[in-house]
Parts: sequence; structure tokens; C-alpha cells
Amino acid sequence: MMKLGVGNQFRAALLVSGALLGVASAPAFAQSAPETIADPQGPVAAGEVPSEDEANRDVIVVTALKRETDLQDTPISLSVVGTEALEDRNIQSLLDFADGSVPGLRVSTFESRQSAVTVGIRGIVPNDANQPAREQGVGVYLDGVYLGRQHGLNASLLDIERIEVLKGPQGTLFGRNTEGGAVHMISRKPTGEYGYRASAGFGNLGSYSADIHLDLPEFYDISLKFDGVMQRRDAVVENPLPGSTGWGFYDRKGFKATALWEPTDTFNAEYSYDVGTDENTPYYSQLINYNPNNRPVATTFPIPAGTIAPLPPLVKVHPTRQRVADIGAPQQPSVDEALGHSLHVTWEIMPDMELRSITAYREVSADQWDNSAPGNRPPVYAPNGNFSRYSLSYLEQLQRSQEFQLVGSFDSVDYVIGLFYFNEKAWEEAATPSTNRWNATGTGYTINDPTPTIRGSRSLDRASIAYAESTGIYGQLTWTPPILEDRLHLTVGGRQTKDEKNGLLYRVNNAATNLTFDLSEERFDPVAVAAFDISQDLNVYARYSTGYRAGGASSRSLTYDAFDAEEVTSYEIGAKAYVGDDISLNAALFSMDRENSQIDFTRVTVNPITNSSRNTVETVNAPGTTEIWGVELDGSWRVNENLSFSAGYAYTSTDVPLVVNPFNNLTQKVYIIYTPENVGNVAMDYVQPLGFADLRLHLDATYADGSQSFEQFAQLTDSSFIVNGRLSLADIDTGAGQNLTLSLWSRNLLNEQHIYRRSEENRNTLGDYANFNEPRTFGVEASVKY
Repeated sequence: MMKLGVGNQFRAALLVSGALLGVASAPAFAQSAPETIADPQGPVAAGEVPSEDEANRDVIVVTALKRETDLQDTPISLSVVGTEALEDRNIQSLLDFADGSVPGLRVSTFESRQSAVTVGIRGIVPNDANQPAREQGVGVYLDGVYLGRQHGLNASLLDIERIEVLKGPQGTLFGRNTEGGAVHMISRKPTGEYGYRASAGFGNLGSYSADIHLDLPEFYDISLKFDGVMQRRDAVVENPLPGSTGWGFYDRKGFKATALWEPTDTFNAEYSYDVGTDENTPYYSQLINYNPNNRPVATTFPIPAGTIAPLPPLVKVHPTRQRVADIGAPQQPSVDEALGHSLHVTWEIMPDMELRSITAYREVSADQWDNSAPGNRPPVYAPNGNFSRYSLSYLEQLQRSQEFQLVGSFDSVDYVIGLFYFNEKAWEEAATPSTNRWNATGTGYTINDPTPTIRGSRSLDRASIAYAESTGIYGQLTWTPPILEDRLHLTVGGRQTKDEKNGLLYRVNNAATNLTFDLSEERFDPVAVAAFDISQDLNVYARYSTGYRAGGASSRSLTYDAFDAEEVTSYEIGAKAYVGDDISLNAALFSMDRENSQIDFTRVTVNPITNSSRNTVETVNAPGTTEIWGVELDGSWRVNENLSFSAGYAYTSTDVPLVVNPFNNLTQKVYIIYTPENVGNVAMDYVQPLGFADLRLHLDATYADGSQSFEQFAQLTDSSFIVNGRLSLADIDTGAGQNLTLSLWSRNLLNEQHIYRRSEENRNTLGDYANFNEPRTFGVEASVKY
């Protein structure tokens, strides 16, 4: 369990926010979809009151511009996933977006670990942010609070109202580490009226889930809301070793409490506390070929240069998804724990001006246990030799953040002004002992003494600690000049940021070291947008923006040298249109130039004494410009009150200049990972009233090209085609205001299989290993609502 305290700086920030207390005593998916989430009007809402001609249109309200706006009037490429869409697709965590159901958004595991989620947008996908001094390229936010580590991102979603996916650099309004975009998860607020929603279900692979969401009646201007969730599933690949967990297992639990105080119509304060635990095991890494380069097979040991180790009789090549591993190995669940406190204060100073404060403190701990490839990765076979690399890591992080926003309007101007502060402390230690030992012929194995896997007894590959601090001031305004019938809207803005980071790598290969880095960077990120309403049904825009991913240092390095921030400049044009009241169409064309690209190079070394392997990673800022461009399309069609369709498509082209590999000083081609050229999806929703209930059918299908999964290798993963579905008997009136819904659901309904991650790193020592997508999952669910 974590034992991290709240420091003086956080207390000071909390007091500043608290001082404000004294001044006053459904489905939505892709850029447009037929669900009205909220009315966009309000003291700081942008846009005009819909005309009678627009009254039949569904309005999706977003906060991508730090104010409420109609999605179709927001000049940015933006996807929204609402509550019903999350339920229809049985999306329980961010990793469930790995099927590509939001074109342009890519979610995957780091390595094969569920415990560390990689999030990418428009080709900005970090290869390795799984370290204390490394950063993500896409910002992930929970109710306006930046989540600084990729650890803990796979926690259960706790009553999310919608997820906004902002595509392209968001350097002005969101700041650091949003060069690719941002993912903003927005929770339901307390209603102040008694009500509850609860569901429970079970499915194949021993899965079961339950959640409850309780609203209490308002008392003394305070509304309380409580959320609880649990999700569990057995392993996807069985482990033959008795007492050890299989691969692809998870057991998640989460709880959230929210208190909303509204003493007046112009003031409110919302405090929330959330805590979650995610126990999981990595996906299985299986051997899909042996000796693809046709090297001579060694007959003596140590293995002579130019030859390849023989394949032990117990290790098999499996080109399709395995259900049971060939070799058993010690595997216990990784344990991720996250908790957070946040205080949101909003004061309407006057009818067109609002002051907001967001104060937050969060902690994450990640206890990683990854033995995902016994016999299928180095260390390779040697008589009586160790094998089965157990990648162990323990990381803790704490962060504090404070943001103030002044949001308002006057005459024909809407504006946002903000101050932001963030600091972070993170530390990690890692080891890679081998858990198994071959016999003399490779026909059997034993399990090694577990002592080297226990914290305090580990031979550490690395151990480091890093500190980061970021401050920023930003502003953005939109002016509608009194020309062209008020159809032209001009936006300008900018953000000045100062980042400071330092760290210490104090252990390498189990030897004490004193390697340090100290990095200080300042930058300005502007934005400029011109939007024009060609008609009330069609608007177009042109957007210029920048963003960056902060610099740092690689703790997998032997030098711990600092690398600088990488920067993205983006040019985007787009159009958003209605065709009648029932069809919406959106299109965006973008071009991005990435400078100082952070490129990772990996070398695997093997200790000849212990036969254990270590990954050494050096990161360089590549010269030249990485070019990324693409097209994004989406639309929805409400055929009638019973039937609707939605679809989306993204094309992304990437080109990285040649880079010098620091390990061999040779120039080589590198690639952007997890970025398929073509991704498309289509969804259908059908409702048939039955009198006593509604029969609902949802189907969605997503296709994606293969892509690279390692920066140094051209090998593509498989293309994929995933179908999900849900059939529900919904809103059965059980009396006393309570409704019951019964559902059947399935993810990967057709049981399609594809390789989502593939490495050719070991072609000269063993063969390619790969990870497959999850098999078909299905289940039943009952939910009640009052």
C-alpha cells in the first residue's frame, strides 16, 4: 500500500482554492451522434440559441475550449464517446479502446503489460513512457486534472458521462505533453435528488462485474454521490505451473465519493475522492517462428558466433493464438493503485464572467510482475541454463496541480485566461531475474529459488528518482467581428510554459552510481483559428497550433543523459455540416511537423554468468523533421426514431528521417508505432418499442491496417476487423419508479484474431515473438435505475 503524504505546496494550493469559499456565503460517439448531453446555454456558453429549424437536432455539448460549446460549432477535430456508447461497447477501461473504435486514437499496452497503457493520437505515440523521467505525448485528464503517469490509466472507469478525444496539438489550453492531443474523461455530477443505478453480470473466462452509483437528496445545499465498481476475469492464456496466475487476467476495483456544495446560484464547490486497484497479468508473448534468417543451428555451447540456439523440445512455434502456454512459470498479478483528491470551485462573478479553480493531488503505485514469455524470448536455451525473464518493477508517483481559469464573454468576444502549476515526484527500481532452469537436454525444467524476485533481495538493473515542475500562463479569445452577418469567428491564443526536471540514476546493473540530469526549458505555444459559418448547416475552419512533449532522461540508459522536448506544429482545415436534421458530416485534413523527435534505440545484453537479459535504451533527439499528415471523416444518420447509423475513418501517413543508432553509429530507418494508415468503423443502433419495454440492438465494426509496434523494425502487425454487439430488453417498468434492463453483450463477436504487437529483435537468436488480441468475450448483464 502507498504511504505518501500531502506536502506543504499542496496545502498552500488548497488554501488558495479554499479562499474562494469566502467570497460567496443517449449514445454519443465520434464527432457527432444522436444524443443530447446538455443544453449549451449558460453564463459562459458559446454559440447562439438554436433556431426553430434546428430544434429537432441533437446537441452534443463539449468543453474542449474550456467552455461549453456545441460539438458541431467547435473548430477542432473532436470525438465524443457518451455513456450509452461506453455501455454498448462494454468499455470498462481505456484499454478497451484498443480495438480502434475511435479512429485516430490508438490505445495499446506498453510491452505486453495491462499495467501500463500507451495512448496515441495522429501518430504521436510514445514508445516508452514507462519510466519516472519520461513523458506521454497525449495528455489524459480526469475532470480537468492531468494524470501524469501512464501507470494506473487502465483503472476502471467510474461513472463517466463522456470522453472527449481532442485531436492535434493542444499546447495552448492544455499545455505540456499534449502534442498529439488530449483524452478528457468527464464524470457525472451529483444530481441532488435521490436515485441509484446498479448493474451486475457475468460472462465467459470466469468474468463477473458489478457497479453501483448512488445519489442522495440535497441537504444544506450539499449533494452527495457515491460510485463503486468491480470487474474480474480469469486468464486468457493458462499457466501450466500450479499456483501461478495465467496471462491476461485482471481484477479491478474502484470507489469514488463526490460532494457538491451550491450555496447560491452563482457559486459552487465540488470535492471528490477516488481510489482504485487494478490487479492484472501481462498478455502472453508467444513464439510465432523459429530461425527466420536460416542461421546454422548450434550444436555446442556457448553458442558460436553466427549460429542460433537450438529450439528445446518443450518450446513450440505457435503462429495462432495459444490457449495454454507450453511452459509454466511463476507469474503473480501486477498491482496498480491510484488515488486522488480534487476540489473544483466555480464562482460566477457577473453574468458573463466565471472564475474557476481546480486543485488536485494524486498518487500512483505500480508493482509490476511480468513473466510473459517463458522460453519464447531470451535468455535462449543452454543446457542447465537459466531462462524465463521476470521483469519486475516497483514505481511510486505523487503529483500536485493547481489551475485557475477566468472564463467569460463581452460584446462579441469570448475569452479564457488561465494559470497552471504542476509538480511531480516519481521513483522506480527494476530487476530481471530468471525464474526457470533447463535440464541438460531441454526436455524439462525446474523453478529457481524465488528470493531474487523479492523486493529487498533483488539484483537491480536500475533504480532512479525524478522530480518535475511545470508552470504556465495562457489565454485564448474568440472574436466575432461585426461583418459578414457575424459569420466569421477569429481565435488567437498562446501559452507560456516553464518546465524544470532533474533526476538521479543511482543504481545500474546492481552497482551504485551517481548519474544525474538537470533540464530547464521554456516555450511559447500559440494557436490561431479562423472559422466561418457558410450557412446555419455548414461551417468551415482553418487551425494553426503547436504542442510539445517535455524532455527527460532514460533510466534504462547507461549514461542518463538528458534529451530535449520534441515539438509539433500543426496545420488543419475542417468542415462540419448538417444535411437536414438527421445527417451530420465532419471532415478534417491535417499536416504536422515534428521536430527534435525523441527516438528510442534498444540493445539487449545477456549476462554470461546468470544468463539473464537486460534491455538498454538510449534516447536521442533526431535531426530533421518528421512529417505526419492525414484525413479524418465521420458522420451520423438518424434514419428514423428507431434506427441510426454512425461511421468514422482516419488516414494517417508518417515519415521519420533517417537516424543514427547510438549503439553502432549506423544510420537507419525508424518508424512511428501503433499508427495504421487506415482505420474505419461503422455502428448501428436499433430500437423497437414493445409496450412494456424497448428492444435495443447495437452493432459496431472496426477495421485497422497493420502497423509497426517497434520503432526500429519495419515488420507490420496484422490488420484487424473487430465486431462488438449488445442486445437489450431495456427500461422494463418494475414499479415505484424503477426500471430494469437485461442485456446480452459480446466483444470481438466473430472471435477474430490478429497480432497487435510483434518483435523481430530476436531473429538471430531465436525468432519473432508476438502478442495476440483478446479472444471473443461475452456475457449477460442486469441493471436497474431509479
